[in-house]
Parts: sequence; C-alpha cells; structure tokens
Amino acid sequence: MTDRLTIGVIDPEVLGTYGDTGNALVLSHRARARGIATDIVEIHLDEAIPADLDLYVMGGGEDTAQALAADHLRRCADFTAALRRGRTLLAICASLQILGRSYTDATGREVAGAEVLDISTTPQGHRSIGELVTAPLLPGLTQPLTGFENHGGATQLGPDARPLGRVLSGSGNAADHDGGAVDGACQGGVVATYMHGPVLARNAELADYLLARAVGCEVGDLAELDMPLVDQLHAERVRAAGVSA
Repeated sequence: MTDRLTIGVIDPEVLGTYGDTGNALVLSHRARARGIATDIVEIHLDEAIPADLDLYVMGGGEDTAQALAADHLRRCADFTAALRRGRTLLAICASLQILGRSYTDATGREVAGAEVLDISTTPQGHRSIGELVTAPLLPGLTQPLTGFENHGGATQLGPDARPLGRVLSGSGNAADHDGGAVDGACQGGVVATYMHGPVLARNAELADYLLARAVGCEVGDLAELDMPLVDQLHAERVRAAGVSA
C-alpha cells in the first residue's frame, strides 16, 4: 500500500460550479488522517491531463462549461486510455455525462463524449432538483448514499456500465435500469454520480472505497477513523429525504 497519494482535480475553473472540488479535500483529509501524505494537483483546460496520478476528481458545471470540459477530455487520449485501463476517478453530474458515449445539450445538439463509460444522456424535459438518496449497488458499500441533484439529463446505461445505486428518493439518472430508477454509473475505476454535496463529505464509505482503490488495498485494510460529525451529517441528510438511515 502506497504511503503517498496524488489527487488530480480536472478543470476546476469550469467544473467547480457546485463545490465538487471539495471532494478532493475530503479524500486528502481522510488519507492524511491515516498517515498517507497527499498532494492535490489542479489540471486546467489548457493543460494535458497526466495519465499517471493516483486518483482524479471531476465536478459539475453549466452547459458551456460542460462543452469545454468535453473538448478537453477528447484532446487527452492518454488520460482517457488510462481510465479505460482502470485508473480511479470520481465524476459528478456534467462530468458523468461527458465521460459517456455522447450527450445531447440544451440546444438539441449531440456532443461526442470521451467514451470511457458505456452511457448516453439526453434531455429529460425538466430539471431534477433536490435531495437524492440511493441504496448502494457498488460492492463493499453498505450505507445509503446521499447527495443533492440538479440536472436536466436522462442517462441510459449500456451493458458495460453498472449503476452506483438504486434510487430511494429523488430522480438519479431519470432512466430505468432493469425495471428500476438508479443513479450514477460505474465502470472499471470510474465512479460517476449526479450527487453534489460534495458527495464525499456526505458519504465516508464512498470516499474510503475510492481511497482504497487508489492506494492499492481493500477498504477493510484502511485504518478506521472516529469522525462522529461526519456520521451525523450523513444520517441527517438521509433523514431529510425521508429515508431511514
């Protein structure tokens, strides 16, 4: 297990609208609490995205910001190839959409995605805004996932992607999967979701899942952390959505 971790924050100038870059701070804090040194590196639109960092985060943004980030990913073939080989990345909302095969923007134009996730997104005709709670479907996660969604996309999963969670409250992908509403998409080392929050501040289990992948161990091998306020926040947000924690 590595004792140093480098976290890349991709395009914070356009994908930082909803505070999702805070996910990198959560990962860094939980790593350092376990004696793992961390470096956070911001990668901007005019820079090549390095393909050899330990862990990456991408956030959400508006339509123009999303298009700029999608173009950036398409120009960074080495990075997207690394994701397909299993590099660990957390993607939120707009980033979920641009990592797919394609997404349709607000003008009805179909935009090519990075083709890292086997998903496609089209407009759903209205915005989904509010608390989102799901029952996790990612192996190793046991607690409900909680976040705040604000999107107008309906994301359909292809056979190579699996959902992050089954919707208990809210909309999520706004497209059924095997007969039920789900949120997010997981494929290889990529975990994507419509949950803002930042999502990792609300969901310590998910943060530790990503950390474990990045440092090369099982979640159970990470030292336990005693952070009652984090647990309290998680429970409060789940209850606020009318779901039993």
